[in-house]
Amino acid sequence: MARMVNCVLLKREAEGLDYLPYPGELGKRIYANVSKEAWTKWVSHQTMLINENRLTPIEPKARAFLVQEMEKFFFGEGSEKPKEFVPKAGE
Repeated sequence: MARMVNCVLLKREAEGLDYLPYPGELGKRIYANVSKEAWTKWVSHQTMLINENRLTPIEPKARAFLVQEMEKFFFGEGSEKPKEFVPKAGE
């Protein structure tokens, strides 16, 4: 049987993640409060942030930015798209 969580992003009960998606306390918090569906939304948003901001995820400054955005995405006011971002048709 799937592990269920009250997802902070979807605002409903949904299937939880199978493993901690990120190390440390933030990873534990995400595991306890974020669904698989919401995590998929974050991965897509993170990819857009990396591409639009031309980030190199191995750089400490870029990683710190992405962690900050991840916290905002799930537990804060939400992570904004870059001002220059133009979605593809249908997004």
